[in-house]
Amino acid sequence: MHPQHTVKNNMLKAVFGLSMISVILLSWPEAKAAPSPIIDYADRFHPVSSSTGMVVSQERLASKIGAEMLAAGGNAVDAAVATGFALAVTLPQAGNLGGGGFMLVHLAQAGKTIAIDYREVAPRNAGHDLFLNALGDVDQQKARFSHLSAGVPGTVAGLVYALEKYGRLSLMEVMAPAIRLAKEGIVVTEPLAFSLKRAQARLVRWPASRKYYFNSEGEPLPAGANWYQKDLAKTLQAIARQGRDGFYKGAVAELIVKEMRANKGLIDHQDLAGYRVVERETVKGSYRGYTIATMPPPSSGGVHLVQMLNILEGWPLESLGHNSADYLHRLIESMRRAYADRSKYLGDPDFFPVPVAELTGKAYARRLREQIDVNRATDSEAVAPGLNISEESPQTTHFSVWDAEGNVVSNTYTINFSYGSGIAVPGTGFLLNNEMDDFSAKPGVANAYGLVGGTANAIAGGKRPLSSMTPTIVFKDGKAVLTTGSPGGSTIINTVLQTLLNVIDFKMNIAEAAAASRIHHQWLPDKVFIEEGISPDTRKLLEQKGHSLQASPRVIGRTQTIGSDGEFVYGANDFRWPGGAAVAQPKRVRLENQGADN
Repeated sequence: MHPQHTVKNNMLKAVFGLSMISVILLSWPEAKAAPSPIIDYADRFHPVSSSTGMVVSQERLASKIGAEMLAAGGNAVDAAVATGFALAVTLPQAGNLGGGGFMLVHLAQAGKTIAIDYREVAPRNAGHDLFLNALGDVDQQKARFSHLSAGVPGTVAGLVYALEKYGRLSLMEVMAPAIRLAKEGIVVTEPLAFSLKRAQARLVRWPASRKYYFNSEGEPLPAGANWYQKDLAKTLQAIARQGRDGFYKGAVAELIVKEMRANKGLIDHQDLAGYRVVERETVKGSYRGYTIATMPPPSSGGVHLVQMLNILEGWPLESLGHNSADYLHRLIESMRRAYADRSKYLGDPDFFPVPVAELTGKAYARRLREQIDVNRATDSEAVAPGLNISEESPQTTHFSVWDAEGNVVSNTYTINFSYGSGIAVPGTGFLLNNEMDDFSAKPGVANAYGLVGGTANAIAGGKRPLSSMTPTIVFKDGKAVLTTGSPGGSTIINTVLQTLLNVIDFKMNIAEAAAASRIHHQWLPDKVFIEEGISPDTRKLLEQKGHSLQASPRVIGRTQTIGSDGEFVYGANDFRWPGGAAVAQPKRVRLENQGADN
C-alpha cells in the first residue's frame, strides 16, 4: 500500500475504530472514482454516512428538519435551532420551550469554539430555604412538582441568540417547520405513546397538561393518533415574529406570570424580561493526542470529563481489555473521585469561584491516580473532595449537527424530569421545568438523582443550578473529528466519558461506541450501576475487588454522535431508545414559509 494510504488509514482507525478498512480506494492517489465512506462491514453496528452534513437527535422528524435546513443553505447553527424548536413539538418529555441548556458551537473557518449557556436561572425572589419545611427538612414535593420548582426558562433565548449571532437564515425560516408540525399535527409514535402512558398519573393532575396530552377521558393519545398542538403553534408563531420578546414579553409572558400568581410561583415579568444568555470559555483538556472541548460551569460535565480522562491517561487502558474487570475498576475509582469533587467545588461561576484549572490539571489527576489501589475498591466514605484550597433528568435530550463546511454544534437541553414538573402553562402549549431541584436545597441532602451538593450550589435568586449536561467536541491536529452528548441526569458525564474511551482507546466506530454496555458510579450512593452486557465473570471479579454492584434501573445515557474523517461525516443515534435518527443532509431543498405565519 502507498505510504500515504497507511498514514491516512491509521488516523481513521484512531478516530473511528476501524480495525479493518473494507471500503477504500487501494490506489487512491491515481483513482478517478469519487471516494467512498470508510466502513468496516465486520462491525455489528454501523453509522450513517454523508459527504455533506448530518443531524442526529432523539426524534426522527426533528433530525429530518435539521438536515433539510442544511440542504436549504443553512449552516450547523441554523440546523441546530430548527432541530431544537422541532423537538419542542415532537419530543414533549424533553424537547422544550420551558427549560434550558448548553450549546457548543465550533466555527471551522474562524477556528474557535464557543460555549453558549442558556441554563435556567432561579427567580430573583428565591431564597436558600425555598424548599425547607417548618422542621428544616427538604419538602421534595415542593422542590420537584410545584410551581416553585420552575426556574426562569432559557431555551427560547438561547436558540434565538445562537441563530442571530452565528446562523445565516431568518428566525421564521428555521421555525416554520416546527410551527407547521404543531399546527397541522403529527402522528403519535410508539415511543411517545409509551412515554405519555408512563407519565399519566403525574400529568393529569393539572388541567392544562390533561388537555394537551390526553383525550377527553384523561387517557393518553394512542400510537397512530393525529396530535394537534394549536396553543404551542401560537407560542411558536409569536417567537418567530418577535424573537425572544415573543416569549419573555407580551402575551406568552403574561400567561406564564398569570399561572405563577395563581399557584404561588415566583417567576414574574421582571424575571422573564431580565433573562440573559451567557457566552463562556470552553473547558479544554488533552487525551492521548486529542483535544477535548466541552462545557464549563454551571455544567459540572466538562470539568469532570477532563478530570477523569486525565486520571485514566496514566494507564494503558487498551491492553486491559474493553469492559474487563481491571478496566472498569479504574473507571469506577476515577468516577468516585470526580463526583466527590463535584459535591463541593461546582456551582454557578457567577456566584461561586469554581477552581476549574485546578480540577482539570494533570498534576491533580496524577495525585488522585496515585491514591487508587488497582486491586481494591475504595470506600466512598473514605473519599472526600481532594483539592487543598478554600472552600439532572433521564429525559434531558441531546442533538449533534455537522455541516459541509466543518461547523459543528453539540447541544444538550432539558426540563429536568420527563415532562418537567408535569405542569403546562394554560394557553401556551408547553410545560414548566423543575430545574430548581438541581440546586442543593440543603447541604448534604441528595437531589432526585442522588447527587449531594453543598454551599457552592445553594439556591440564590438569579443563580443557575449545577448541571451534568456535557456537550463535547473532540479535535485532532486542530480539526474537529467527533461530537457527542447525552441525556441521563447524573449519568451524563460517565456516558460521554465511556463513549470517548470506546472510540479513542478501543478503536470502535461511533455506532459501536454507543451500543457498548456502560457502568455508572457517582461517589454516593456507593454503588456501581451496570447495564446488561457486562459479563458475569467480570461482575464477580469486581465484587471480589470490593465493589457493590447493582443492575441499573434504566439504560445509562443515550448518545447522539457525529464523527468526521475529513471527507465524510458519520452519524450514530443510540439504540437505547427508539424513535431517534441520524439523518444525512439531502439534496438541496427550498424553504417554505407557507402556514408558518398565519
